[in-house]
Amino acid sequence: MTADVAIVGYGPVGAMLANLLGQAGLSVLVLDKERQVYPLPRAIHFDGEVMRIFQSAGLREAVLKVARPGNQGMHFVNAEGRTLLIRGGTSDDGPHGCANNYYFHQPELERVLREGVARHSDVAVRLGCEVTALRERGDWVELDLSDGGTARARYAVGCDGARSLVRKTMDSRMEDLGLHQPWLVFDAILKDEGVSLPAHTVQYCDPARPMTYCNVVGRRRRWEIMIMPGDDTAALVRPDTLWNLVRRWVTPEQADLERAVVYTFHSVLAHGWRKGRMLLAGDSAHQTPPFLGQGMCAGMRDAANLAWKLEAVLRGRAGETLLDSYESERAPHVRAFVELAVRLGAIIQTTDPDAARERDRRFSAGEPEIFEFPSPALGPGLQGDAPAPAGQPFPQPRLDDGSLLDEALGNRMAIIGEPGVLGAVGQATRERWRAMDATVLDRPGRTLAAWLDAHGARAIVLRPDRYLMGVARTSDELERITARLPAAEVALSR
Repeated sequence: MTADVAIVGYGPVGAMLANLLGQAGLSVLVLDKERQVYPLPRAIHFDGEVMRIFQSAGLREAVLKVARPGNQGMHFVNAEGRTLLIRGGTSDDGPHGCANNYYFHQPELERVLREGVARHSDVAVRLGCEVTALRERGDWVELDLSDGGTARARYAVGCDGARSLVRKTMDSRMEDLGLHQPWLVFDAILKDEGVSLPAHTVQYCDPARPMTYCNVVGRRRRWEIMIMPGDDTAALVRPDTLWNLVRRWVTPEQADLERAVVYTFHSVLAHGWRKGRMLLAGDSAHQTPPFLGQGMCAGMRDAANLAWKLEAVLRGRAGETLLDSYESERAPHVRAFVELAVRLGAIIQTTDPDAARERDRRFSAGEPEIFEFPSPALGPGLQGDAPAPAGQPFPQPRLDDGSLLDEALGNRMAIIGEPGVLGAVGQATRERWRAMDATVLDRPGRTLAAWLDAHGARAIVLRPDRYLMGVARTSDELERITARLPAAEVALSR
């Protein structure tokens, strides 16, 4: 079988990439050694930007049926039970046109993603089929399969997790960012919704045993419990030990144990996300501790960044060098989240009583700026050295007619601005917009006009992944931003 893109791995990131590429009309082959969705909980959180990516794949309403807004926030509590800090939550729409945080049960989310993939006739999914080897052959990647067959694709993307075969084939080096701490993850389902447990997430900053409690979705609850020196990990996962660890909150009479497993929280980043026609996304490219809830989120951003670039290259609207901007943009962005998660983890995981007292004092003094959620810009890429807000996500407001911005633009490059500025650009610039299949919006309406005024701008160039490529005050500046768009080439034969 031949395809435009082969995706190795059918977890959330692989399924999202398949949705976005299938929606673009590309032929896709998805391969995964497992035959079914993994039935137990794993990831439980995504943010507003990821909901916006679901929206771009036409899955927003389906995802909302299996996720809940994280509107109760997070409380940091010390060993004496004193609340040190509250990070508030809200179900109101944030900058991405939705709530800022959501909780979910991963098997349910994966089923939504796979149902989304089934909409696209050009996406073929082969389950129970392991990729055993990959090699680049001229214009193709050949993949050897466990059933004895082979497949080939223009590009292959490894969404195959921390032990990625694709990454090993590419010989990409992994950088250790400093955290490797085992934690026990304990998932339970309440038998009765009347059990008295916090509706919000709690970080128990107890040096004797740091813990995290999460209200997931429905009756699902999670405790993450730090492994301490001298712990017998085999004994910790026995039901009697587990229930003893959480007895102050819940008992076996009140909940059923769903899963208990010891994970080592890693912080690593690959160097070399692209080698020729092979690329990496998700956990194959980076792993982050869960303290910010950004593990799956980072992979979803990978998929959104990579999907439109693969489409542009495969449609002949851009040369292959566009794919080089994938790692240069995404890796610094991921690093910012991983490094913050490591610093946050060091505070939560404090086990020295004196250090814990000093931490508590700093909380009481209002010092912990570390808990401000970051909004890093993309690394060097298509925006060049343009200052902020270039390289950052553009907000998704509701327009004058009540529709969301992305609904009006579609999944395309967009040029938005005042008619005088857009109308004054030269023919070459207009040709570049047409070559990139850009949406041109020269009647921005009150909401967008207000954003332009607030930023001293008269026009913007917005990428398909909704990151801002540049802000222009004049038609000349708009032309210079447009000139950074990837150059069109002769369409590739398929």
